[in-house]
Amino acid sequence: MSELSGDASVRSGAPVVVGVDGSQASVDALDYALDLAEALGRPVEAIAVWHMPPFVYGGYYPLMDWTPEDDARRVLDRAAEAVFGDDVPGWYSSTTVQGRIASVLVDASDRAELLVVGSRGHGGFAGLLLGSVSAECAEHALCPVLVVHGRGAATRNRGERRDDGLDESKRDGTER
Repeated sequence: MSELSGDASVRSGAPVVVGVDGSQASVDALDYALDLAEALGRPVEAIAVWHMPPFVYGGYYPLMDWTPEDDARRVLDRAAEAVFGDDVPGWYSSTTVQGRIASVLVDASDRAELLVVGSRGHGGFAGLLLGSVSAECAEHALCPVLVVHGRGAATRNRGERRDDGLDESKRDGTER
């Protein structure tokens, strides 16, 4: 791995791409991706996927001020606020894309250094360890895929780093 330049605000190369759907698992995945991107010196791109619901006819929305793309943008904005607060860095970007979630993320993996997804999003069966989107991404992505199984770290302030020398898995006195 090459030495990083002194300016942490400048990152280049293929991005670490993160699928964000507003679930806690996806916010945890975003938080984890930010740590990995920092270590790799890569930018981060968060992607929220949207589709037209079946009740939309000819572009008419029953709720005049609502669009699924606007919802996807709000999901991305809330996720960024959860992990960055008000200080969003220039090396972070977010995109909304219309389509099928797994297909959009697999397509994005073609230009990514790493694809990061949460293990469970909104929908499906809560008892499963791996959701259908994360499973499809792991099987078909064109880059390495990290599936994050809950981290809960998105609530910490990104500017604060723990410096106690303990491995995260040993903080509570037990190894995981």
